[in-house]
Amino acid sequence: MHYLYIAVIAAVVLGVIVGFAAPDFAKELKPLGTGFVNLIKMMISPIIFCTIVLGIGSVAKAAKVGKVGLLAITYFLAMSTAALAIGLVVGNLLHPGEGMTLDPADAAKVQEQASEGGEGTVDFLLGIIPETMVSSFTAGSVLQTLLVALLAGFALQKMGKTGKPILRGIEHIQRLVFRILAMIMWAAPVGAFGAIAAVVGETGWDALKSLAVIMIGFYATCLLFVGLVLGSVLWFGARVNLFSLLRYLGREFLLIVSTSSSESALPRLIAKMEHLGVSKPVVGITVPTGYSFNLDGTAIYLTMATLFVAAAQGAPLSVSEQISLLVFMIIASKGAAGVSGAGIATLAGGLQSHRPELVDGVGFILGIDRFMSEARAVTNFAGNAVATVLIGSWTKEFDAGQARRVFSGEAPFNEATLVDDHGHDEEGADGKSDESDGTAGKDGRERAGANA
Repeated sequence: MHYLYIAVIAAVVLGVIVGFAAPDFAKELKPLGTGFVNLIKMMISPIIFCTIVLGIGSVAKAAKVGKVGLLAITYFLAMSTAALAIGLVVGNLLHPGEGMTLDPADAAKVQEQASEGGEGTVDFLLGIIPETMVSSFTAGSVLQTLLVALLAGFALQKMGKTGKPILRGIEHIQRLVFRILAMIMWAAPVGAFGAIAAVVGETGWDALKSLAVIMIGFYATCLLFVGLVLGSVLWFGARVNLFSLLRYLGREFLLIVSTSSSESALPRLIAKMEHLGVSKPVVGITVPTGYSFNLDGTAIYLTMATLFVAAAQGAPLSVSEQISLLVFMIIASKGAAGVSGAGIATLAGGLQSHRPELVDGVGFILGIDRFMSEARAVTNFAGNAVATVLIGSWTKEFDAGQARRVFSGEAPFNEATLVDDHGHDEEGADGKSDESDGTAGKDGRERAGANA
């Protein structure tokens, strides 16, 4: 299976070459990348549904699920605030956009995106409720699927022994879904080639050169946040080395960079976190919730892009304006973490509601948004992986011994099935919780001080 990811790297390099050599032809290849991402998205809802139902349905006490969810939301809010603060500091130090004169040629396009990004809080909350239980699987909304899966999981939990056959059936469906995903992954080189070639053909060198300051600053800020903030929190919170975790997820990062969407790696993150030793309930709740609320990369992007647009038009924002506008954007961007290009819509929507005269300037940043969205997606993904390990460790649902075996190569991930077989699957199938079995939790507590 590792040959597939070598092919992806080769496809990315070839895509860059084709993008520069034949830009007009390269632009026509965009449907290849779009098609691959759509194939992945089609698997998101069934995977989330199966994972959450199996996780919650196998837990004896509902209070345990609520504890995980509350802890996750609190952590996500704290990390988003930290990312927002770092973005503000770096943005005010670099002063991106100063001295530029922007060409608002793309204003119409931005206005259209602004209207898409201007969703109110009430609309957002009502949008979580699907029209029917089945429509949550076809609407493509992570939050709608999350709601239906939570209801189904708690219902099976209340059914007790009579719900065990249903849990077993859902487990078999989960294996089928992951097998289909493994088949789809063979199209990754084609999708990566089309996506990279198209964006290079569309932007070329000019856009990259003119906006190098904000790009380099944004990438550096993301690296700073991941390396220092997330690395420190992961080590002190779970005694896990960040670089070991990032190396374990290397193939997922490659997939995200080639598709510019963290959503493309969501199914594999779920499977890999379970294999790493985090229990099904924690993975099932933390990962999908994180994709809607844990927007570290998006927070940094919105901060720096807003400062850039304002300064480039000669209307820099005061500190109070920066804080109020960006807090609004973070709230408005819920649910958009996995969608490629959603950041630009949120940015335009926030400016439209607070400083309409600045919206035209967003058009200038469209040329490099695709490259910045890669850093956003990678940072969001890293943040969700770290959050899953931390929440698992804090709730005693993380097997540090299994993590150590995985990182050392003793327990390799099954790339053929993408299904974890080290013990947590059987736990879900038997309907036993960690509290009744105690094995995984005990191992985790005994090895909590181990250096993974």
